[in-house]
Amino acid sequence: MSSFSFPKSIIPANDNERIQKLHTYDILDTPTEHTFDKIAILAAQIFDTPIAQVTFVDRERVFFKTNISPLAATEIDRKDSFCSVAILNDDITLIENTLEIPELLSNPFVAMENGVRFYAGAPLKTIEGLQLGTLCVLDIQPRAVSPKQLKMLETLSSIVMDELELRLATRKALRTQTDMMNRIVHDLKNPNTTISLSAELIKRKADDPKIVADFADRIKTSANNVLTSLNNLLDLSQIENGSFRLNINEVDVFNILSNTKKNFQLIAQQKRQHIKISCNCTPIILADATRLQDAFENLLSNALKYAEPDTEVHINVSPTTNKELLIEFKDQGQGLLPEDMDRLFIKFAKLSAVPTGKEHSNGIGLSIVKMLIELHNGKVWAESEGKNKGASFFILLPID
Repeated sequence: MSSFSFPKSIIPANDNERIQKLHTYDILDTPTEHTFDKIAILAAQIFDTPIAQVTFVDRERVFFKTNISPLAATEIDRKDSFCSVAILNDDITLIENTLEIPELLSNPFVAMENGVRFYAGAPLKTIEGLQLGTLCVLDIQPRAVSPKQLKMLETLSSIVMDELELRLATRKALRTQTDMMNRIVHDLKNPNTTISLSAELIKRKADDPKIVADFADRIKTSANNVLTSLNNLLDLSQIENGSFRLNINEVDVFNILSNTKKNFQLIAQQKRQHIKISCNCTPIILADATRLQDAFENLLSNALKYAEPDTEVHINVSPTTNKELLIEFKDQGQGLLPEDMDRLFIKFAKLSAVPTGKEHSNGIGLSIVKMLIELHNGKVWAESEGKNKGASFFILLPID
């Protein structure tokens, strides 16, 4: 607690940053909620005051999320609020008698009949140290309080922030689920349209073997895209729910890569791309062959998707001096910008590269790779010399 002195200005130096953070919580102008009301009521009971509030200091006003008070209001001018002063202090702002503070005598809530005489406000502080508002108690009578009461007010203010963070996390989770559903619909809609149109054309051109073969290939590719999207979403759900388990056995990485290449040969041929595997060792490790192939397929799919036609993708396998196996997926594609590097393995992150053959991306492939490789106690990272200079994605796996 700090002794009260009226500041020269009620606008903190970081006010723009503070207000921007406040708005991310979407708390302003929302209706009352039982959780916040109960916290304020408890604060009023601890101090035996008729007024308790949960407040948020906006640019020009102070919004009352909770207002336990005879005076019905949802906001007041920022310049008239004691909370505007309280957010300037790291500790609780305590005014035992407002009439002893000359600067407050002209405040409309002090000067009014039965005006405010007592105020104690604990700041609502984010993890970054930004003070958004207060949990405060007020009275029309001056009063003295104990250190224990002030400590309890501080504890309650931290509970208000915990509730705010929980609300924010819940909204983010809901937005993520909505985004995922939108992507699922988008990812399944396009290949299904291709399948439907191709089937119709096959029906009309059944007497032309070349056309039938061409559109049959398109149907197969689209069906594989649907299956890949569904498998990725299932893997992501299982990993995040903690229900994902690896089936570890002795596997030959070269054989898994060869199967991966075979599965993508048709897709590569459509863009006249070539996949080459180079292995100068005996790549036997303990791993889950199915999950390892899932990771390899995601990386190969990306390499083909973001590279131009008539280019090559090289997959190089080599041992390291630390009894590890290094697998490189090297493409001749659009490369990566420095700002891409920080977002590569984040779900739904938007990168600078765009598919070169109108392919679709659900934005979760690389995040799946990272989780699968880390489950194998391995590492994954990317390197690129810059835009249009290609990229290499590396996987490092323990041999023993």
